[in-house]
Amino acid sequence: MKKSLSAALKKLPEDVFSNDTVFFRHIETEQDLAYAIFDCKLREDQRDLVTAASFSIGRAYLKPRDNYPCVVCTLDGTPIGFINLLRWLGLGEGVTWSLYLDADAQGKGYGKAAAKLAVRILKTAFPDEMLKLSVVESNTKARALYLSLGFRLLDELDIDDLVYGLD
Repeated sequence: MKKSLSAALKKLPEDVFSNDTVFFRHIETEQDLAYAIFDCKLREDQRDLVTAASFSIGRAYLKPRDNYPCVVCTLDGTPIGFINLLRWLGLGEGVTWSLYLDADAQGKGYGKAAAKLAVRILKTAFPDEMLKLSVVESNTKARALYLSLGFRLLDELDIDDLVYGLD
């Protein structure tokens, strides 16, 4: 049986979950749950490009070992987005995330900071596992972000989404 993702992340020191721009707060309160599901707003053109927080949180309820849903916050504690750190669900082994930022927080460097933090967290907990990300082909901003972080386009699909990997 694979190592529990949530147990491995809970063992990490608290400082691993922050950088000089953002931090991730594991969803454990109704306030964080309400923010992630209801208050964090995507632009209309982005809704079909990401997994909804409500679905990710439902997945975490069904498979708590494999999911770690968090609110993305600025350093002053203001929630600005949602991320679920999870086991890769496609072909092969790996770890991944599902991330989005509130429309008002976009274009300010928070997305790149959150993605860098997710890489650091997952590579700290799972240094020998590939980090994989699936993305809708039309999501050019996410694709450019992944390439800028050192991911490479893999020769596989996740249903009909492109898959990027980082060894």
